[in-house]
This record gives sequence, structure tokens and C-alpha cells, in this order.
Amino acid sequence: MTDTEPKSTAGANAEAAQPAQQFQIQKIYIKDLSFESPNAPGMFTDSFQPNVDFEMNTEGNSLGDDLYDVTLTITVTAKHNDNTAFLVEIKQSGVFSISGFDQDQLGHMLGSYCPNILFPYAREAVSDLVTRGGFPPLLLAPVNFDALYAQHLQQQAQQAS
Repeated sequence: MTDTEPKSTAGANAEAAQPAQQFQIQKIYIKDLSFESPNAPGMFTDSFQPNVDFEMNTEGNSLGDDLYDVTLTITVTAKHNDNTAFLVEIKQSGVFSISGFDQDQLGHMLGSYCPNILFPYAREAVSDLVTRGGFPPLLLAPVNFDALYAQHLQQQAQQAS
């Protein structure tokens, strides 16, 4: 096609009819943070071989005007000889501007994409708190939020039927 030939605008009109997908991080923040070491300093006299329990939850809420608050809650409990060595809980949150996505895509953004962004911040805070509490560093393994979200959708579908 040369510059003098008329150009089709059908494709451009179809693109203009669909709202553009936009995603922006507005704010990353800690909503709640807790560290407890109820049996210190007794925990420091033994060789430390903890049993670590890890729990995680996500929650997303609309703030209106295409703004969403997503919170990733992580609770880590380390026990040594049936005594709690430490307990860490963090609610790592973020405010995200999300627009132009259909409901399924929005659910994926809030249930997987945003928590994936928040996780490294939470992991760093947990490791820092544990170390400051006098314990060896605790490095949380990466989490596949896409797989967890797919599992969540599958459980919802099973409950609905």
C-alpha cells in the first residue's frame, strides 16, 4: 500500500471501542506487622532446629475509581521442641490503579498479579524481623501465585456445582 491509497480505519475503530488496559502501582505499604519471641532468651541456648509453619492469604478490595487495595497476609510460626521460637505476621498491602480489564482478568490481577508484586516486600520484612529477633535468617521460598489462583478458581467451581 502506498501513501496515496486510502487506509482502512476499521481496525483502529475496533481498538478504540475497547477500553485500554491500564495498571499502575500507586502505593506499597505495610498495613500490620508483628514479631513475637515468647520463649527468648531460652531459645538461644539450644542448637536451633525449628519446625516452620507458613500460612498465606490474599484479599482485594475496591476503593472506587478503578483503585484497589490488595493485602497479602503472611504468618510464619517457628517451633523448637514444641515451644514457639518466634511468630511473625505481616500484612503487606498495595494500592493499585487497574482499568480496562474484564471481570475474569480483574480477578486474576487482584488474586495473582498484585500479590506477586507484594510478596518480595513481605519476604524481605519477614527475613529482617527474624534476623533482628536474634534468629538465623529466614528466606521464604518463591510462591507461584498463578497456580494458587487457578487452584482457588477450581475450588470455587467445585463448591458451586
